[in-house]
Amino acid sequence: MTIQEKAQSIVDEFSMFDDWMDKYSYLIELGKELPLIDEKYKNETHLISGCQSRVWLHAKDENGIIKFTADSDAVITKGIISLLIKVLSGSTPTEIINADFNFLDEIGLKSHLSPTRANGLVSMVKQMQLYARAFKIKLNN
Repeated sequence: MTIQEKAQSIVDEFSMFDDWMDKYSYLIELGKELPLIDEKYKNETHLISGCQSRVWLHAKDENGIIKFTADSDAVITKGIISLLIKVLSGSTPTEIINADFNFLDEIGLKSHLSPTRANGLVSMVKQMQLYARAFKIKLNN
């Protein structure tokens, strides 16, 4: 499934909920499904800067496909990173670098986050794309 297809699936899932309390509950549920990061990666190196809460992100290359794992000390943040992983994990570096993140606006996520959480969301996206750029360089060498 492409990133766009996964993103559309998220939009469809969020459209089933009428109010944001239900959407927050769904985000929390997504966080419970998060592929958890190995404890050895819960360190400063894997900590995403710019997030209000602590979010650790690890990426590995499996034959040109990036797989992400993560964890957070906050349930909403854990749901947000889980949402991003659901869309981006299992894609190539180029697909992640070129990904369109309009689905975040379509589901209304950015407008329903506090400014610090919205900044954290941007930091998460940037870190995932940085991993993709690093793996793309590594694959081309």
